Amino acid sequence: MSQGYAIELYFDPALENQVLKAWNVLARRQISTQLIEIESRPHITLFSSPFVDPSKLENIVKTFASKQEPLPLSFCSIGGFPNGNNVLFLAPTPSLSLLQFHLQLCDAMKKEGVEITEEFRPDSWIPYCPVAEEVPKSRMAEAFTVLRDLKLLVNGYAMDIGLVEYSPVRELFSFVLGNAIEP
Repeated sequence: MSQGYAIELYFDPALENQVLKAWNVLARRQISTQLIEIESRPHITLFSSPFVDPSKLENIVKTFASKQEPLPLSFCSIGGFPNGNNVLFLAPTPSLSLLQFHLQLCDAMKKEGVEITEEFRPDSWIPYCPVAEEVPKSRMAEAFTVLRDLKLLVNGYAMDIGLVEYSPVRELFSFVLGNAIEP
């Protein structure tokens, strides 16, 4: 049974491999294996909702992706959320291009009657790439240190946008940014 759907922004292979490196190091140290277990892919979540029609989103995302270009990303910090999920993440620089990309996607969805929940509205969205979930509280400091010491290559591009059903994660579709729709 699906818990919901998410529109995710995916990275170029080099950047994706750097994030996977972090996931694997944390898994080897038995700090967190959650993202690997749910078969996730390195990403930034642009939108998520338990109540949405995937077929409606497919047309919106396909049209949107065709009008975009690969998006430069630079992950500049490591962070965590103060909730019970004990999530650690890489935070991208909130560049104007990234914020406009998200705003334009939200506008396209609103025009089609898709409701944007509070945490994904442009004025409150926090872009992040999860690297660990359900980290034991007693190991949070160690996890931060491991991530800092990895000195990951943190510059690259967002290349694809897709819709997943979760959990476990199952990609329903994805589109390359800038891939014009055939007539």
